Amino acid sequence: MVCTSYYKNDDEWKEICDIHVKHEESWKKVCVSWIKREGEWQQVYKSNNLSVDYLVVGGGAGGGGHGTGDPGGGGGGAGGFRASAGVAQTSGRSSLPEDPLTLETGVSYYVEHGGGGSGSSTGGDGNSSTFASITSNGGGGGAYQNSSGRSGASGGGAGGGGNNSNGGAGTAGQGHDGGDHNPASGNSGSGGGGAGEEPSNLQSRGGNGLLSDITGISTHYAGGGGSYYGAGGLGGGGKGGVNASATAGTPLTGGGGGGKGKVGSTFPNNNTGIGANGGSGVIIFKIPSLYSATFDVTVVFSEDSTSVPGYKIYTITDGAGYFTLA
Repeated sequence: MVCTSYYKNDDEWKEICDIHVKHEESWKKVCVSWIKREGEWQQVYKSNNLSVDYLVVGGGAGGGGHGTGDPGGGGGGAGGFRASAGVAQTSGRSSLPEDPLTLETGVSYYVEHGGGGSGSSTGGDGNSSTFASITSNGGGGGAYQNSSGRSGASGGGAGGGGNNSNGGAGTAGQGHDGGDHNPASGNSGSGGGGAGEEPSNLQSRGGNGLLSDITGISTHYAGGGGSYYGAGGLGGGGKGGVNASATAGTPLTGGGGGGKGKVGSTFPNNNTGIGANGGSGVIIFKIPSLYSATFDVTVVFSEDSTSVPGYKIYTITDGAGYFTLA
């Protein structure tokens, strides 16, 4: 079987390294070509380099909590959102989508799935997700009451009650800052930053995440956690809780966990509370259907060969290790 192609230039045969065709006014790379000879299809060209579209979302951070007073903790920041141009219109923090990765067949590449941070008095930071050379950071933990949020891919929200409490800083190309505490909002904390926006200080709502259609269905990822009565941001952000538990960030979205608050000393008397856990991140990539990926046993993944015609979609949901394309 012929697995490459050549052309003759100045009486010298030279190998063809890349072939592109124009389709719908844009040039697209040909990965494999075939020819029918004597009733049988034979492969005449196959590139060793694949253009791979991806979505890499870091783990969302945990929300913050409160002490014996009324102020609430801040919402957890969302995990970083990095996406190539073929699967999202915007990457994190209103940045342009990135170029697809060029990966070579037969070469091992590292992948690591980022888990969510723990809800606590000060929310734990989310964990980073890595796909080959692309890393999305974990979100920054939501603040304890009267304190400032932690920095991360998206910043954690500030705790309520403190006039000088600030949201944590986000990361360029990944997510927005967490909300600052505004004295006009009283004891409520601020929402965690999302990949798509910085939250409103007065509403304690988490910042919304961003959309990707890499799976064939347009879905929000990387929403910030809410605080007090505030809702979580679109993309898995957890709702804040007052006199009740906050809501955790949704797994496999990178959503931040909700912050915990309390109103009145009688519910229950002198009780303290902790925020909710952040949602785990996710790594999704797609390759032409004639190719396949193999993974170390330490990597938990699924394969979908039907949702997007002509492609295999791999979703990594846990673990760390190496993968190879063939």
